[in-house]
Amino acid sequence: MALNLQDKQAIVAEVNEAAKGALSAVIADSRGVTVDKMTDLRKAAREAGVSMRVVRNTLLRRAVEGTEFECLKDTFTGPTLIAFSNEHPGAAARLFNEFAKANKEFEIKGAAFEGKIQDVEFLATLPTYEEAIARLMGTMKEAAAGKLVRTFAALRDKLQEAA
Repeated sequence: MALNLQDKQAIVAEVNEAAKGALSAVIADSRGVTVDKMTDLRKAAREAGVSMRVVRNTLLRRAVEGTEFECLKDTFTGPTLIAFSNEHPGAAARLFNEFAKANKEFEIKGAAFEGKIQDVEFLATLPTYEEAIARLMGTMKEAAAGKLVRTFAALRDKLQEAA
């Protein structure tokens, strides 16, 4: 279906707006993936706070101009599926990574975070906010428990010296 100039401008504006509010972006090629599987991926993306869109490469190049995802321009070859993570930087990478493992036809081309091309595995393993807080609390708990043990050991030593 041919797009007129207004449609193209609307797509560029929509993708540009999504890019400006996104934390990270992941590019993939979904050739060979069935419609049912893509529908499942889109549903999972909505639940994860990820916006996905198939966009023509020429329009996508214009849409990312002036955003921190401009570094991805070299990956815009062939059919391009772009996903923007809106709530967590690793959400789209984690989603695409899991989908690629289950669907061999699905090829992840690249990812960007904070204006730089990043490894998808790196983004996929970033902890969520809740996971980061839990890790911090665990570290603090271990540090506090270690100090408590040292205090009890010192107290025990003093009691043994006094006896």
